[in-house]
Amino acid sequence: MKRLINLMLLLLLVHAAKAQDYFPENGSVKTKNTTVTAITNSTIYVTPEKVLKNATILFQEGKILKYGKRIKIPENVIIIDGSETFIYPSFIDLNTHFGIEKPKRKSGSTQYHASRTGYYWNDHIRPEQSALEHYKFDTKKAQSLLENGIGIVNTHMPDGVIRGTSALITLDLKGNNASQIINDTSAQFLSLDRSVQTNQAYPSSIMGSMALIKQFYIDAEWYQTNENVTTDLAIEAYNKNASLPQIFLAESKDNCLRAGQIANAYNMDYILMAGGDEFERIEQIKETNAKFILPVNFPKPYDAEDPYLIKKISLGEMRQWAQKPANPKLFSDKEIPFAFTMSGLKSDKEFLTNIKKAIHYGLPKTEALKALTTHPAEFINKSHLIGSLEEGHLANFIIASGDIFEDNTIIYEHWINGQPHVIKNRNTPDFRGSYNFEIDKTNFTLDISGTKRSPIAKITSDSFTFKNTLKIKDNNIYITFKSKDSLNQRYNRVSANLSGENLEGNLVDTEGNIIQFIGNKIKDFEVPEKKEKETIPFIPQITYPNKAFGFDKLPESEILLIKNATIWTNEQEGILYDTDLIVKDGKIDAIGKNLKASGAKVIDAKGKHLTPGIIDEHSHIAAASINEGGHNSSAEVSILDVIEDHDINIYRNLSGGVTTIQILHGSANPIGGQSAIIKLKWGEQAENLKYKNAPKFIKFALGENVKQSNWGGRTRFPQTRMGVEQLYVDYFTRAKKYNEIKKSGGSYRKDIEMEVIAEILNKERFISCHSYVQSEINMLMKVAEKFNFNINTFTHILEGYKVADKMKAHGVGGSTFSDWWAYKYEVNDAIPYNAAIMHNNGVLTAINSDDAEMARRLNQEAAKSIKYGDVSEEDALKFVTLNPARLLHIDDKVGSVKLGKDADLVIWSDHPLSIYAKAEKTIIEGTVYFDLETHEKLKSANRKEKNILINKMLLEKQGGSATRPVSAKKPHLKHCDFENHEFINN
Repeated sequence: MKRLINLMLLLLLVHAAKAQDYFPENGSVKTKNTTVTAITNSTIYVTPEKVLKNATILFQEGKILKYGKRIKIPENVIIIDGSETFIYPSFIDLNTHFGIEKPKRKSGSTQYHASRTGYYWNDHIRPEQSALEHYKFDTKKAQSLLENGIGIVNTHMPDGVIRGTSALITLDLKGNNASQIINDTSAQFLSLDRSVQTNQAYPSSIMGSMALIKQFYIDAEWYQTNENVTTDLAIEAYNKNASLPQIFLAESKDNCLRAGQIANAYNMDYILMAGGDEFERIEQIKETNAKFILPVNFPKPYDAEDPYLIKKISLGEMRQWAQKPANPKLFSDKEIPFAFTMSGLKSDKEFLTNIKKAIHYGLPKTEALKALTTHPAEFINKSHLIGSLEEGHLANFIIASGDIFEDNTIIYEHWINGQPHVIKNRNTPDFRGSYNFEIDKTNFTLDISGTKRSPIAKITSDSFTFKNTLKIKDNNIYITFKSKDSLNQRYNRVSANLSGENLEGNLVDTEGNIIQFIGNKIKDFEVPEKKEKETIPFIPQITYPNKAFGFDKLPESEILLIKNATIWTNEQEGILYDTDLIVKDGKIDAIGKNLKASGAKVIDAKGKHLTPGIIDEHSHIAAASINEGGHNSSAEVSILDVIEDHDINIYRNLSGGVTTIQILHGSANPIGGQSAIIKLKWGEQAENLKYKNAPKFIKFALGENVKQSNWGGRTRFPQTRMGVEQLYVDYFTRAKKYNEIKKSGGSYRKDIEMEVIAEILNKERFISCHSYVQSEINMLMKVAEKFNFNINTFTHILEGYKVADKMKAHGVGGSTFSDWWAYKYEVNDAIPYNAAIMHNNGVLTAINSDDAEMARRLNQEAAKSIKYGDVSEEDALKFVTLNPARLLHIDDKVGSVKLGKDADLVIWSDHPLSIYAKAEKTIIEGTVYFDLETHEKLKSANRKEKNILINKMLLEKQGGSATRPVSAKKPHLKHCDFENHEFINN
């Protein structure tokens, strides 16, 4: 034993050198430890699937030499008995900023000016950043990571959209840079978050970050294939490292799918940092063909004791607590490759605890171990060196007391580069049991329970219990008395060690006297029976979307026979009474009396009204970003990139009969972003909401918002209405020139922004323009005519009644509010007769919402024009059906009840323009997405499920689990001037 201890001490004094020895050593003579070390009689996990029991592993100079059950051990080898231990490869974390301090935030804001000469025009693009330039080994953090199984980290500068290169580091506390650094350029990092090192305003939204990445990829390729271009150090750095693994910090299921779209468009192979909610769209996640890094920062249960506060938490938020631990299992079931990361955890100690929780939720242990070892090694192209204990790999491994995924398993040691880092002394004696000893003729009983390495002491004498704390150090126990509520207490502390089965030690009294004692063991400690966990944890059903009123199974298109309805056709036939309608293959198949359809689902609509689905020309629901206001033109950004299919306002709009919406960019800048026309197919993924081959639209804006009268720091051009006009002229002039160069067939640099504006000039994209004041409405029509195109729609247009004749002559439509006015200065002249006056002057007129709540009552908003302007009932209904369809150029598909058109229909309980009318069924392409009767059932089921979850959370708290406070944020209702501050880090 003494020889073994001496050999261990010798091993602790030497350093195992590594191959990458390129750091200077100031001329000092360098020696290497060439001694071979053998650990015998251990269970060795060479890989997650190659497990050897009672085996031996040999290593030398920081590398694995050999392993096996019957290998011959050479002479002069340090032999360590590994009996009753388990050896695992060190765990690898690919997403850290270990040893790199986050940069400080810069104040102020600027629109265009980059701070770095010679680099890309946007400071949020920083591919030249190298992790090693900012890196300093963090001994304290390294110790904590080693204690929790992580021995290798991939660290990067956590700042910017394109963030530069990472470095792969071994946590060698006893080494130097040469032994710690495996690879100084291991991967390139990207994110959707801005840099805090610059005050450039753009991008200020998710869609802005996406557009910036796309443009940068185009520029990087252009730079590489063209000569005589201005040197760009950022692009050169990116192109140099383009072949590295690309780690994209998406951090939510939505952003993972968005990153997948970029990858598909630009032929990228991303490793995606997930958010933990990917289980909600696991099929689409698999279709990205990406590799994933999964967090294990599973949410804690809410403190549900206050019945009023807990009502503020939605069912979807509650579900996530119970479902997120199953996320890794679903990845495993779908055979999607993934690695684990500690990122997002408040404490390193939660890492293994939460992985064990994922295993309890069904993740196989073998897959968990792959996610910690072989998978991250493969992702980073280092599986020949790390991630397993194959011959020639780094001697980085954990020695544990048992199965690493069992609750009572202890990590004894973590070996890095063949050097041991002791976490817990694996030769610690087991002090547990009951002992009697006598001091000053007073009898004491000492009961030691708990675990072997975390024992708990109980000291009693004459029915008095002394409060105490117990520690183990150097094979001794130390007990400090804490009780001060006994007048007879004379003792301060006990120190003792085992002698055979008995304790021998000293007791110090309050006067400092040292009293020797012997504690005779009277009873062995009885290990309590292990309480088995609940075999199957409670996991709520995943619905689509995964929140209240989501579907267990997506509804499907049906053959429908709607009988005896009052049908508002919006066609020459007008209103048809007691008429039948057949829906087949998602289309209107027949309209008439006494119709029959084999296999059809029959809906009796006697006394009810059937109309086309309502169309909202101007909406801001179902999008993660609304404004990209960092530049005065953001034509390159697209709402199509940021659709949120799980926005509850989709369902709420369906309940008001809305079937189609145009999601518009906001009004932060004169030239906004591209819009999205979608159908409200609740439960479908974002891609399935989009109109196929939809007409292209873009949002423009005039007035107070774009010149920053009511928001912002007025740091951006334009700041006057005159400036707005000049901006349009400037951009159209640039786009015209760009068009000419492109059409000439010569070489040109593709510019997404100019491409989109050129589409306007080419009459391939339509403008929907936020407007109020007649002078600006006139101005923009004249600018458009100067460049030989027409404005498609003026939206808001509350002074449209003043220029209706000019609008008619120009050919522009108006999409307005029914009776909003006086909410800011430029709407003071608004009148509720506006829609009727425009309509009566031959302007194609619609009523829109610009508001999630108003959208649910657009039928009532349309009805107001009957009162204000004496518009007919049929024309009023067209304001929210056929007319917006015509404005959006989709009237060949929707907007009226006509044979061959999409079966986007609403069955109303009453006259569709009545305040008493309810949408009983809302149908899109023959699929019932909202049904009033089903809604009541879902509401009841949701209430029951929420109560179950609340009770589960209460039980968790009673069982001692940590909880999180209820802090419900009021949801934002997005309008034109909505800013996206919550979507970026700063």
